Amino acid sequence: MELSQDTKNILGLQLPTDPRWVDLASISIEAILTDHAYCEQKAALTCISLIQRYSEKELVVKELAPIVTEEWGHFRLVLNELNKRGFQLGVQRKDDYVNKLLAFQKKGGHREDRFLDQMLTMALIEARSCERFKRLSEGLDDAYLKKFYRRFMESEAGHYTLFIHLSESYVDKEKVKKRWQEWLQYETEIMNELEIRGDRIH
Repeated sequence: MELSQDTKNILGLQLPTDPRWVDLASISIEAILTDHAYCEQKAALTCISLIQRYSEKELVVKELAPIVTEEWGHFRLVLNELNKRGFQLGVQRKDDYVNKLLAFQKKGGHREDRFLDQMLTMALIEARSCERFKRLSEGLDDAYLKKFYRRFMESEAGHYTLFIHLSESYVDKEKVKKRWQEWLQYETEIMNELEIRGDRIH
C-alpha cells in the first residue's frame, strides 16, 4: 500500500501506516483517546520548552506561543471525549516512536544543529500524527469520531509546515532540506521496526 501522491507532497512521509493499525485502534478507543490526550499534552509542554530554550529567536516565540494554547485546547477536547464516553484518562505510556526520534537528534556540536533537529523532530511527529488522524477519520466505524479526527488531521498538517518554516527561518534552506531527508529515511526505519499497536497514536 502506498501513500497517495497528495499525502506524499504534503507530509513527505516515505512509509504509510499499516492499514491493520486502524482496525486495532477501532477496538481500543479508550486506549487511543488516552494516548492521544497525552500526545497533545506533551506537544504543549514541548512548545513551552522550545520557547524557553530559544527565547532569542523572535519568530519561534511568536509562532509557538499560540500553538501552546491550541495544543492544550486539544488536550481538553480529547479529555472531554473520554469523559463523555464514560472513560477515564489512563496511565501515560512509554512512547517508543518519539523516544527513537529523540535518539536521532544531535546532542552536541553547534547550537544551530541542535535547533534544527528539534524543529524537524516536531515537524515529523506532527506529520505522522496528521497521517494517523487521517487514517482514523477514514477508517473508523464511529461517525462522530471520524469527524473528530478529521479536525485534528487538518490542525496537525498546519503544525507540520510551521516547524519546517521555523527551521528555514534560521537555518540555510539547503541544509534543512538535506537533514529533513535524513530524518524521513530514519523515520521509515523506525516505522518498519515498531510493533503495530492499536493502543498508541504513534
